[in-house]
Amino acid sequence: MDLKRFTGPQAGSLKYDLLTAIAIAGLNGTPGFQTSMLRLVALVTARYNWKLDEVSIGQKELARMWAVDERTVKREIKRMIEAKILLQLRPGLRGRVAGYRLNQREIYSRSAPHWQEVGPDFLARMDGHAEPLKAEPPEKVVHVDFRPQAQSAPSTAWGRALARLAESDPELHRNWFASLDFQGFDAGLLMLSAPSGFIAQYVLNHHARRVQDAAALEFPGLRRIHIGA
Repeated sequence: MDLKRFTGPQAGSLKYDLLTAIAIAGLNGTPGFQTSMLRLVALVTARYNWKLDEVSIGQKELARMWAVDERTVKREIKRMIEAKILLQLRPGLRGRVAGYRLNQREIYSRSAPHWQEVGPDFLARMDGHAEPLKAEPPEKVVHVDFRPQAQSAPSTAWGRALARLAESDPELHRNWFASLDFQGFDAGLLMLSAPSGFIAQYVLNHHARRVQDAAALEFPGLRRIHIGA
């Protein structure tokens, strides 16, 4: 299923929301990732062809825009492609300018833990934009260092389960599990809540077994989990 395209009456809102997602992903990343996302925002704002959903620009022109040399441009574009933020549509060969497309799926995945920090209206819109992702099969996600989020007290059953998840995979815990809150446990059902519907569905689709295994020692008789938003 395709993500929403940048056409129609809601196109303006979708563009601004995507730029905001790029920005908050960068702001919550490492200093190097912050710089990369600032450069990407400048590129997208100035040169992105929203109708074709791509950007084509030469290295010399991009070097002038970013105030760097062409070698830095090559390294930066390579990093963005390896991080799956940009998808290369065609290489720049024999005088032909390379073409790139924003990878909405990766941008949404990286920024999702911080949508609620922008505001409830942004969170609601992004949940709508990302709705097609909820039916997607699992795919490899490249994680970045986000700022630590609040964790439940380790003296509680869910707090101990979170601590177990953090110990097994600190980055995965920081990016996806730390924001999950305990809501209740009844008749074998562990009820949790997430800051957004996207995070809730993503964890259920990709990491439900990991969460259930970590919680099983703390909740005897656990058979399944439910994550609401």
